Amino acid sequence: MMRDYKEFQEELGKYADDEYRVFAMKGIPCERPFVGVRIPNVRKVVDLIPREKYEEFLKVKPVAIEEVLARGMIICKMSYEEMLKYFDSQVGYIDNWCACDIFCSGLRKVIKKHQEEFLEKKVEKLLKSKDEYDVRVGLVILKSSYVDFDYLNVIFDRVEGLVEREEYYIRMAIAWLLSECFIKFPAATTGYMLASHLPKWTFNKTISKICDSYRVDDETKKMLKKMRK
Repeated sequence: MMRDYKEFQEELGKYADDEYRVFAMKGIPCERPFVGVRIPNVRKVVDLIPREKYEEFLKVKPVAIEEVLARGMIICKMSYEEMLKYFDSQVGYIDNWCACDIFCSGLRKVIKKHQEEFLEKKVEKLLKSKDEYDVRVGLVILKSSYVDFDYLNVIFDRVEGLVEREEYYIRMAIAWLLSECFIKFPAATTGYMLASHLPKWTFNKTISKICDSYRVDDETKKMLKKMRK
């Protein structure tokens, strides 16, 4: 049983890999220090934390990027009501695409039975934020948990409201989100894209993301490539 946060940090350190640390630092722009722990190993360490210690650990301000990742993983193991208490603080620690995407994907099971409430209470506010990563969190949550027929028009409407945002990680998240929409709802997504005000870069990046998917056939990819601006 893991007794305290110091022991948690020591356990993380056992998995440190200098070669991976250098690799991760090149691919994840972040000012936080890197311990050099691969994500599956961060999960292994998180699994050692007893549930009764979760709140104690969540009170500690994370330093290394792996600590931010671990904090998000802990929150995603909690109930919906418990998660809500720590959601905003976790978003505040997110300053890179990796911490964003891992946290958002982990939320899927937690919010599954509370989609409407969570959309209104948290996601909508994030999408209206001036902060780049707040908006990205909102978009990646939509991608992870809301690409469903019932929410398709909501997604298109919120994306359209962000077409003037120029930040790289927002535009990339939009392309990723729309590519997922296309894979599941190709006709509706094509219709939105053709009628949208998406900037050229985001429009073309969406097509690239779709064409990268093995779930899209070659003929469809040829058609999409002809749509590029």
